Amino acid sequence: MSIEEQYQYYQRKNKFKIIYITLGIAIVSLLCLSWNATIGPGELSAALFNYFSTQTVTGENTAAAKVVLFLRLPRICLAILAGFGLAAAGLMMQSVTRNFLVSPFTLGVSSAAAFGASLCIVFGNATIFFNDFLIIGSAFIAAMLSMLIVFTVAKKVGITANSVILVGIALNYFFAALTASLQFFAQENKLAAVVQWTFGTFNRANWDAVIIIGAVTAFCSFFAISLLSQWNAMASSNDELVRSLGISPQKLRGLTMFLAVLITATIISFTGVIGFVGLIAPHIARLIIGNDHHFLFPLSGLIGSGLLVLSDTFGKFILYPVNVPVGIVVSFLGVPVFIHLILHTGKSDL
Repeated sequence: MSIEEQYQYYQRKNKFKIIYITLGIAIVSLLCLSWNATIGPGELSAALFNYFSTQTVTGENTAAAKVVLFLRLPRICLAILAGFGLAAAGLMMQSVTRNFLVSPFTLGVSSAAAFGASLCIVFGNATIFFNDFLIIGSAFIAAMLSMLIVFTVAKKVGITANSVILVGIALNYFFAALTASLQFFAQENKLAAVVQWTFGTFNRANWDAVIIIGAVTAFCSFFAISLLSQWNAMASSNDELVRSLGISPQKLRGLTMFLAVLITATIISFTGVIGFVGLIAPHIARLIIGNDHHFLFPLSGLIGSGLLVLSDTFGKFILYPVNVPVGIVVSFLGVPVFIHLILHTGKSDL
């Protein structure tokens, strides 16, 4: 078999893997949607068709159809989009830093978003406190501010992988300290709201959140597709060799991190802090499909979607009727994998 034939075989095999995993996630999502539901598949299909065509819900089992349409379906769609976006953002960060232990949260995005939401909750009056839009906006602005600080400081010494990571870690601790200070002075009811927000949950899922997160994720993914070949070069070479290929490491690193932070900030502003997905999913995808970003990018996103759909479903039923936040369930899965990564990463990469 020639080299060209081997490469074509490699491409076909990876395409089939992506197709199989996509079908698997679709089946799992449908099972989670219909789990313990009091409406049959036929009635559900008719309700979906009527809703998306006429914006009304009709039929004999209207109440059950509304539960599925306005509670379960947006929740599953949000889990799929959030998982894809967080995993894709994690892969972006790992590619341009050449470090498999890095995720978007390394830049302090999660702690900054938590501080922004906490600030709005603790100091807002009764109207603002119950206004999800202002909490979401405050979390997003704080997360983007964190990115701006990281790039401003890192640019002084050149946007290298080490400078970005170090500044991000420092900001992570800084915003975490600010959030802890707010919690120390907060009233009990507002403290409970802050803690619930930081858990990470899909309880606030609705179609508006699905549309906004879907639009931002699609926009960033569109640009990311044009960078896949450059990420291949970046992940496997040092900066000097990358420059010899006509690629600017600093510009590529800056653009990629901006896309990663934009996706992450948008998602966690709606869902709260959901960690480890951006760390776990790319690592699992590499074990399945290798290091070619043309296949690694979509597969990482698909695995992230599957992880969040399954984690959210387990969280709803593992301690039923208590709904365990998806951020907690994912962390239980992520910590062992994170330790595994540390144990199997060479000292030169740490």
